[in-house]
Amino acid sequence: MKTLYVTDLDGTLLRSDTRLSAYTVETINAMVAKGMIFTYATARSEQSAQRVCQGLDMRIPVIVYNGARIVRPENGGVLLSLSFDAQMRKHTADYLSGLDIDPLVYAFVDGVQRVSWLEGRENEGIRHYLSQRAGDPRLRPVLSRRQLYAGDVFYCTCVGDKTQLEPVYAHFHADARFTCLMQQELYRREYWCELMPRAATKANAVLKLKQLLGCGRVVSFGDAVNDLAMFDVSDECYAVSNAVDALKARARAVIDSNDRDGVARYLAGRILATPDEKTFGSRRDQP
Repeated sequence: MKTLYVTDLDGTLLRSDTRLSAYTVETINAMVAKGMIFTYATARSEQSAQRVCQGLDMRIPVIVYNGARIVRPENGGVLLSLSFDAQMRKHTADYLSGLDIDPLVYAFVDGVQRVSWLEGRENEGIRHYLSQRAGDPRLRPVLSRRQLYAGDVFYCTCVGDKTQLEPVYAHFHADARFTCLMQQELYRREYWCELMPRAATKANAVLKLKQLLGCGRVVSFGDAVNDLAMFDVSDECYAVSNAVDALKARARAVIDSNDRDGVARYLAGRILATPDEKTFGSRRDQP
């Protein structure tokens, strides 16, 4: 029976400096070469994830934007892409504008993936986000809220203080049309409240990928609340020692931290020590 191994990135596979250690890259690539069916599920975009995962031998589709998209890392081919419908887009714009909140809006504008923000309205968190992506061709500053929500919107991120974003989370979490997640930015003080179509979850994307690859089992790794649903659909799930308590309580076991290469070390002990490549099954039916 084939097993799909899925890991979160930030706080899980990536170290606290948002980089992969040489040990993790070498160890995972060795296991992929043996036949391990390995991918990641992240809140990052495909562009951002590819940048921080440079050097990893990714041979199967990856899950990005917390499950809103599944893409092929080698050519950007899209296997799943979920978007807001017109009513959802209008409701999001009206509600957030009423609170005087202007999010980062991820959309396809004239067929091109863009990240839009209202120029001149950037808070500290958004300025930091933009500073980390200088030169990113997706960046699209706009001058009006009408322009902000243009195109085929699939993801919105509100960045700010916890007290400012709590009403946003309560409102959209109660709306059956949306998936809404709120958590503190891993490396900073700001909170992020993320809005996606209801079906856009890591859990749904993992199940979709499991079916496409013909896998019978899922083993997952994570650190944060946006990994809870993925843990729920996994046959085995492991939290790194730096994970939030809620995830540790859901995990089968707690492994070493991200800064101690917990995922790679766990997999090395489990897989590299097992020479029987039948563990992984045939790879011929991958999409």
